[in-house]
Amino acid sequence: MTSDTGLPVLVIGAGWPDLEEEQRGLLSAVGIEEDAELVAAKAAAEAKPTVSRIDRFAQGLTALAAFAQEHGHPRVPRPHKQALENVEAGPGGEDAVSVSHFALGTRLNNQKARRAKLTLGQLAQLAEHGVEWA
Repeated sequence: MTSDTGLPVLVIGAGWPDLEEEQRGLLSAVGIEEDAELVAAKAAAEAKPTVSRIDRFAQGLTALAAFAQEHGHPRVPRPHKQALENVEAGPGGEDAVSVSHFALGTRLNNQKARRAKLTLGQLAQLAEHGVEWA
């Protein structure tokens, strides 16, 4: 990319909106411009709701129950990703179904390694689903 003067133009991304107007002007004067795609990606990432640990644990239990129902046992291979359907309210009020892939094998492996941080209730829930180490 080149400017009107024929000099190369550098592009700055997600941090552009955080700059003061004067700083943006100085950068533009030396050929550094905003990358609209990176700015939009940062805004979208910030607008995405975060999932609490409790909700994430519940997702894991849902994925584990689905795996156990499909395979007849709760012994999940480490690389396994379980497909989960999520129902969300769409913009027109109708429900939209999206499918996400939950890294169930990795999740259970990490929980086993850090089981001292799980509550007694969480361990009991895992045991109810047939997890032997819980």
